[in-house]
Amino acid sequence: MNCRHCKNTIKHGFLDLGFAPPSNEYLNEKDLFRVERYFPLRLSVCEKCWLVQTEDYAKADELFDADYAYFSSTSRSWLAHAKQYSEDITNKLNLSGDSFVIEIASNDGYLLKNFVDAGVPCLGIEPTSSTAVAAEKIGIPVLQEFFGERLGARLAQEGRQADLICGNNVYAHVPDINDFTLGLKRALKPDGTITLEFPHLMQMIAQAQFDTAYHEHFSYLSLSTVESIFNTAGLSIWDVEELQTHGGSLRVYGQHIDGGREQTAAVSELLHEEDRFGLRKIETYADFQARADTVKDDLILFLIEQKRTGKKVVGYGAAAKGNTILNYAGIKTDLLPFICDAAASKQGKFMPGSHIPIYPPSALEEYEPDYVLVLPWNIAAEVKEQNKHLSKFNTKFVTAVPKLEIK
Repeated sequence: MNCRHCKNTIKHGFLDLGFAPPSNEYLNEKDLFRVERYFPLRLSVCEKCWLVQTEDYAKADELFDADYAYFSSTSRSWLAHAKQYSEDITNKLNLSGDSFVIEIASNDGYLLKNFVDAGVPCLGIEPTSSTAVAAEKIGIPVLQEFFGERLGARLAQEGRQADLICGNNVYAHVPDINDFTLGLKRALKPDGTITLEFPHLMQMIAQAQFDTAYHEHFSYLSLSTVESIFNTAGLSIWDVEELQTHGGSLRVYGQHIDGGREQTAAVSELLHEEDRFGLRKIETYADFQARADTVKDDLILFLIEQKRTGKKVVGYGAAAKGNTILNYAGIKTDLLPFICDAAASKQGKFMPGSHIPIYPPSALEEYEPDYVLVLPWNIAAEVKEQNKHLSKFNTKFVTAVPKLEIK
């Protein structure tokens, strides 16, 4: 395998989670009697540009199809994050009714609705029809296409270059990251700004976040690697922010390489921090597999112990990261009888691989669990607050990553 960015031959493995189904391929009851698709789930690291990437098995159009079940608006904290970003970037760039905003992977309109409300013209680009239709219903114009250089060039030819191109948690999801980045350049006005948010590889390693590995994540990104990808496409990074979302993310601010904005000190400071952490040393990646196995083993032992002592444990959050850990650990309904999720698009379905049924959150009250395993640990505080009424049953909340914690 060659690196998706620099084309260097890949020699070093980073994580091997065996075989797993696509993490967002939720099942209907009739699907339980059919053969599921499984792909190897392995990550490798390029020793030249240090891009961590999945091996080439699954294709994007097989993973992001018409029935894609992830709707961004399900999470209240994510909606609040999007609203704050919209207000901040509007002020920072002086966006107005004369500006034009493009969001790539606009999902159900969770972000762009804030620009619509503010009177800032915008366009969503979203390949999955289930979420695109939801966005269109609230008045957001959407192109149902995958984004890349060809679409970016077409937008430019149509006179639809943007003052702001934003993409939240999409950069890691594209199989051809060079083509995607060239698309950003083509669709950006000469003085425009790009903002991309993505989970930070340094935090993934530091906190043993192996469950953020799934087929839909083709890349695992550091600032230094993204800087290389941007520079190759004729773009530069002029600012960066560290965020708490998804267990530790970055928001990078990009421009054309000959753009007029000076690079802030935050960029060089974070690049130095990544070097100190060792992101350019192969030794840093060597023990990640063992740490992932420890997290997996501790979770299995906890669930078995609760079963043997007659305690009731259920899951919360039918998230992609939850599917990764459940399938790697081989957890089925004997240890976790069901999972609750607030997304109506997932309720009544089954988790891929494990076949654990997904119920609405009201099922928690009826079941009176001793423990709730919060699979999307990044929103554990939000889940606990939303279900504080379970305190009457003395219910405790559990997270498995970066280590098993009971609260």
